[in-house]
Amino acid sequence: MYINQEQEYDVVIMGAGFAGNCQARHLLLKNPELKIALIDPRPEVRTNKDLKIGEATVEVSSMFLFRELGLYEYLIENHVPKQGLHFHWCKEPAKTDSFDDYHSLWNPLNPAIPSFQLERAKFERDLLKMNQDLGVVFYNGRVVDVDLTPGDEVNRVKVKLEGQEIELQAKHLIDAAGRRFIIGRKTDNLIFDPEKLFNLKTGSAWMRIKNVDRTIFHDGYDPTGGVASHYYATNHFFGHGYWIWMLPIDKQSQELSIGIVHHHDTISASKINQKEKFSSFLQQNQSLLYRLIESGEAVDFHYLPRIAHTSKKILSEDNWYVIGDAAAMLDPFYSTGMTWTAFTIETVTEVVLAKLAEEKDAEEKRSAYNQFNLKNLRNANRLYYHHSKQLGHASIMSHRIYLEYMHWFGIVIPMYAGKWHLSTKFIAAFAKSHSLQTKIILEIYDQLSQLVDSDSNIGLMNFYRNNQLLGNYFPLKEFDGFLDGSKFDPQRNNFFASIKMTYFYLAIWYAQLQWKGFGLSGLFNPKQLLRFCQLLFFSSRFAIAELIYKHKTKNQPDNRQIAQLDEDFKSYRYQPQIQSWVESKG
Repeated sequence: MYINQEQEYDVVIMGAGFAGNCQARHLLLKNPELKIALIDPRPEVRTNKDLKIGEATVEVSSMFLFRELGLYEYLIENHVPKQGLHFHWCKEPAKTDSFDDYHSLWNPLNPAIPSFQLERAKFERDLLKMNQDLGVVFYNGRVVDVDLTPGDEVNRVKVKLEGQEIELQAKHLIDAAGRRFIIGRKTDNLIFDPEKLFNLKTGSAWMRIKNVDRTIFHDGYDPTGGVASHYYATNHFFGHGYWIWMLPIDKQSQELSIGIVHHHDTISASKINQKEKFSSFLQQNQSLLYRLIESGEAVDFHYLPRIAHTSKKILSEDNWYVIGDAAAMLDPFYSTGMTWTAFTIETVTEVVLAKLAEEKDAEEKRSAYNQFNLKNLRNANRLYYHHSKQLGHASIMSHRIYLEYMHWFGIVIPMYAGKWHLSTKFIAAFAKSHSLQTKIILEIYDQLSQLVDSDSNIGLMNFYRNNQLLGNYFPLKEFDGFLDGSKFDPQRNNFFASIKMTYFYLAIWYAQLQWKGFGLSGLFNPKQLLRFCQLLFFSSRFAIAELIYKHKTKNQPDNRQIAQLDEDFKSYRYQPQIQSWVESKG
């Protein structure tokens, strides 16, 4: 029997996974008075069956969880620390028994910005409870229909609970329900066509294993290798047309997540879409991982035949929004999913709060943030262009990773740390060079594929070393010192200095690639010379922007808390008195 009930909210969020729970908490921390409903068919207590790709955080998603959601202590106490990304290519395909058989890029230091491997079911369960404590109303039910309305009219959501059907109403509706694509299918908002996704056609098989013998992977003894753990990193293993992740997600049970992303044009689904086939593939191609799996107990196995999709619109003028997997999923390489979810959640919060407050520029914000998120997704999508051809080539792929790390540490992280992505003026100006940047990067990927075809060895680029480009540069280098200077106030880190130097070193990296890969004919090719000059032009353009920024902010503190401490200390006077007290009796 169904009983019709109606409930009105400011925001209704469909899906109580990572994205939906994070969005609810972010909104409430910004405005505790909001009425928010969360809907999910899964029970509050998640089980081991509730597993998915996406356990690892990186710098941006970690800062989001720490700074925006206040979860640093929770993560330290409940989840596995992550020691960066490590990359491994076998020296000989027929011999992969130990790390002596691999070319490896290890992180020698603890990361400057801590990150974690999430046990997703636990994280989502705990965060849901925190949200309920903040006032979120949770409906353990399934969305059966949505009535999307134009403009500022009320949107309606029909929810089937046990024994009844209710209707929730809200001006703002957020789809965080993952691959159910509730809004995406309702509005024809989804893009699955590989031709519109840089020809990305991938599938993924993954499993969790507990009680493994981790000494098979690494015994922890490495006196000359550095101070970071090898085991507690996210480890990537490469082969032709595929890559494999290995990461720990539970300390007590020695539980691992191990999975493969394969390109269908190289490896068919029928070769790995069952546990026995996946294990056999590892035994033949990555014996070290096979031995690790065999040492433990399998928890589960999953296969997803199609990973990649994206959306035509992220923030709609009709007050609906798509976030997390409901918006896009491209490839778990670099753990970009949680990163772009963090960007999206923050922009959604800005728009929802602006519209509820009836701010005059609310629609302008919505439009700017929608375009920004779409460009972000396109940038993420291009990371996988020609992957199927290049993944297994250690020399070429190491150069590619170096290039992509330059962009990540030099542009993306400082942008996020300084909240520049929330400045509509900045993101509009930054977008003007987007098309040309994308064109240059795609041309570079085409050149790398040419080098793979010619079986070129142009050496190894190690992004942890500071002696492979000019001036002791390496991609993790900080040009503004925003971490050391605690420049975490919005738009107070000197992002322009970081962009300026990143493009300068991109130009140097580009010239070095032309020389090592194509010789004098590549170095002095008119088209390559033009691209080199364009990269230097981008650098000089942001050098001017840096000077303007410094002039405008010369009298502003980098950090208000530190400035206030300095101000308070001007009147500091040591007071040695001890206050009297009464000794307790008994």
